[in-house]
Amino acid sequence: MVQNKPARPRGRPRAYDADQALARARDAFWQAGFSATSLDDLSAATGMNRPSLYAAFGDKQRLYLELLRRYTAASDQAIAREFERDQPLAKALTRFYQLALSMYLPQGGPARGCFLIGTALTEAVDDPQVREQLGASLDGFRRALELRLKRAHDEGELDRDADPVALAEIGSAVLHSLAVRARAGDSRTALNTLVKSAVRLICGGKGG
Repeated sequence: MVQNKPARPRGRPRAYDADQALARARDAFWQAGFSATSLDDLSAATGMNRPSLYAAFGDKQRLYLELLRRYTAASDQAIAREFERDQPLAKALTRFYQLALSMYLPQGGPARGCFLIGTALTEAVDDPQVREQLGASLDGFRRALELRLKRAHDEGELDRDADPVALAEIGSAVLHSLAVRARAGDSRTALNTLVKSAVRLICGGKGG
């Protein structure tokens, strides 16, 4: 009696975890920047050879742009969650800045700042796609902060003569400063002091 062998599934199963590979590629770019990260570096980080990298994610620039988009989307979601919470403005701002610092200064790892700001600023000079993504990401945070500040103004958390638009620009500048100063090696204590001062300034002396 001849036993029938089980049918083999069509197609080849993926030999990698896409999300894990993307996270490792992101960390490689985050550490050294786009230009200084070679395809060999990406292969070593992801455990995938060059043909597999190309087949899965396209060339180096396409992979980098996809990582920028993913980082921006994740940041936008985190911002929305914090700003939609039913909490005082000062607490919302403090929680958000602390969330940013937890990414900029990961426990057990080197200070790395913001993936977007730390890597895209240099590439944006010559790459219009990177420049567009960078601008859209920065504008997205500013708009989200502006909406939260307008809500706080309407609810009486800010002084009547406070300008939510101008305060949103200040709040955005604080985030950018935290990213750069974290990358430059400022201590968490120093950055926490900046956060407290910024929250107090934005809230008109009512928080921080």
